[in-house]
Amino acid sequence: MSNPSYTLCRRSLMASVALSFAALMSGCATVSTPVSVVDTIANTPSLSTLSGLITSAGLNDSLKAAGPFTVFAPSNDAFKAVPAKTMEDLAKHPEKLKSVLTYHVVAGKSMAAQIKNSKATSLNGAHLELSKAGEFVTVESAFVTTADIAASNGVVHIIDTVLIPPVKK
Repeated sequence: MSNPSYTLCRRSLMASVALSFAALMSGCATVSTPVSVVDTIANTPSLSTLSGLITSAGLNDSLKAAGPFTVFAPSNDAFKAVPAKTMEDLAKHPEKLKSVLTYHVVAGKSMAAQIKNSKATSLNGAHLELSKAGEFVTVESAFVTTADIAASNGVVHIIDTVLIPPVKK
């Protein structure tokens, strides 16, 4: 015959372990796993315009690749500031749209703290001027408003201006 006090203690211990395990697992379920830069952009409400344009330009698969990539992502407000004629022209010419979008992407993962006053080559082949003053980071004429959004294959920095690449000669 078993000791009732031992059985009660054992059951209490098992219940405590089960509750601890359940709490641990529910905590794990809320931790988000980094996703690709394209999925990070798609999951960020202030980048919905950019997300749609990436899809229109057929860049989803490219930006889901291993990378790493640094994306200087124009916000929805940045796209609102682009003249309607320019946006219409980009919609009619997918190669121009792709060029504009890839101008915002640099190979490699550059967190804001790592950015120095320098030039970087964008995926479209044109150079971007990067600058840093204290905590402030700019790329060309755009100011980074939200930095260091981690992704599984790089990082996204939200900027306040849509960058237009120089015309290729």
